[in-house]
Amino acid sequence: MPEQGPRMNGFSLGELCWLFCCPPCPSRIAAKLAFLPPEPTYSVHTDTEGATSLHLTERADWQYSQRELDAVEVFTTRSSRGNRVGCMFVRRYTLLFSHGNAVDLGQMCSFYIGLGSRINCNVFSYDYSGYGVSTGKPSEKNLYADIEAAWQVLRNKYDVAPENIILYGQSIGTVPTIDLAARYECAAVILHSPLMSGLRVAFPDTRKTYCFDAFPSIDKVSKVASPVLVIHGTEDEVIDFSHGLAMYERCPRAVEPLWVEGAGHNDIELYAQYLERLKQFISFELPSS
Repeated sequence: MPEQGPRMNGFSLGELCWLFCCPPCPSRIAAKLAFLPPEPTYSVHTDTEGATSLHLTERADWQYSQRELDAVEVFTTRSSRGNRVGCMFVRRYTLLFSHGNAVDLGQMCSFYIGLGSRINCNVFSYDYSGYGVSTGKPSEKNLYADIEAAWQVLRNKYDVAPENIILYGQSIGTVPTIDLAARYECAAVILHSPLMSGLRVAFPDTRKTYCFDAFPSIDKVSKVASPVLVIHGTEDEVIDFSHGLAMYERCPRAVEPLWVEGAGHNDIELYAQYLERLKQFISFELPSS
């Protein structure tokens, strides 16, 4: 090894002389100048059943939860030259987003891109019958069939497992969300400005569900087995705040809700605590699968 001296671009003068004056071949010169592999910051452990897991050192600078670390898949493959190549696949949750009324996918797409990037999730959405390019007429039965179709696309076309799907419903979108969540277990459910039922919105003094009532979500939410986050504005002028409270109280696995003081029906997303609560819920509160 050459003697140490003044360093230039990470190399001492002696090292540079050794590199250029006594090179075995030009490719080694390029390799020494171009590649600076660090001391490994991780290792891959394989258990007795062949499953691999990722172990990080302090130098890896991990900033997330154990839940997210468990979702990182690590493995090795072989190159054509016989080298073992370390690989990493970062899996993310996918939101199945059921939007509110009087909007379609064209109006929501920018919001979806921003939301997905901020909470580090994929976003999959759909239009209800009669909305956007969706055919048919809007109806309660079509609403349930629409989200079922969207769920099947996620499961079969994109091969997303239920434990990686978060059902997100906003306003009228909480109706199909709750119906689906009562039938299929998933990673979690987010109810944004939910309604108990159609009759209870029109007639706030209604205390029970009648046979002619539409959207009876209050009677279905108790069947939801997944963790549920309820979000509601305290000054909601469309769906009274009492609906959010009632839905929260009926959820068997409700987490700490987000009551946005002073927020109405269409401006909750403008409050800083909205994104903060979503990040906290998704990154730290969902149980490990």
